[in-house]
Amino acid sequence: MQASPAFGHLICLVGLCLIFWHHGLMNISVPILVATSMMIASASATKAMNDKPTVLITGANRGIGLEFVRQLADRDWRIIATARSPDDAVELRGLATENPDILIEQLDVTDHKQVDALAERYKNQAIDILLLNAALGPTPKTAMSQLATLDWEVGRQSIEVNAIGPMKVSQAFMEHVQASQKKQIIAMSSDSGSFVAGSQAPILYHYKMSKAALNMYLHTLAFETRKHGVTIVMLHPGIVATNPGLSKMPGALKTADSVAQMLTVIDGLTPEDNGHFIDYRGESMPW
Repeated sequence: MQASPAFGHLICLVGLCLIFWHHGLMNISVPILVATSMMIASASATKAMNDKPTVLITGANRGIGLEFVRQLADRDWRIIATARSPDDAVELRGLATENPDILIEQLDVTDHKQVDALAERYKNQAIDILLLNAALGPTPKTAMSQLATLDWEVGRQSIEVNAIGPMKVSQAFMEHVQASQKKQIIAMSSDSGSFVAGSQAPILYHYKMSKAALNMYLHTLAFETRKHGVTIVMLHPGIVATNPGLSKMPGALKTADSVAQMLTVIDGLTPEDNGHFIDYRGESMPW
């Protein structure tokens, strides 16, 4: 049976203690030995945290985010699954009880102090994929609102959740991504954020505006982070049947099918894809 690195470190410390004792230096050496042991323990813990690929997913409690948790768990990833209200995330908690590598954390992407606190909690954890999925989608009422009836509070919330939230999360976790092997930031965007592919009609004001802002932010960020080898991609998941209304739309995809195809795309990403806007099939999306 092979000895663990921690056991080897312990043997070394015992040896040092014997040497110092032999020379009558134990009183001087104890603080040094304690500090050394703490450093070794910290290094061992960091290595243990980074022994497998890791993803952080925002909005992991339902829909596309939850399906990413399922499929990445099947690939033996460590998953930091965040949700604004973890207590209500029944399916996510069920998955976590079966898999110790699914770590559920509370995160409201609009609460910047909470974002920073989570980043600090995982400061020694490299994050291979930062999956920016949390979003505020349109309701039947807000989707069809015209200028005279727009709800400005919904507009503000849409920008905060769909654009500023991802900005803050990516800022807080950038060092974690840079410390990883894959170095990827993936955002769930939408064709609604495209000036060309989106619906050419006076609907979805808030949602379109917020997704366009998300795209521009990440496209701009890609120029800054490419020197660090970070690949940033905006993904349009297609029309995904995450609710009864969407399931009735022509060409609607099952959530599992959309996520499976997106994972295939993510697997094939290279630094040349940095800053690109693509769909679940890997095809370029017009801005």
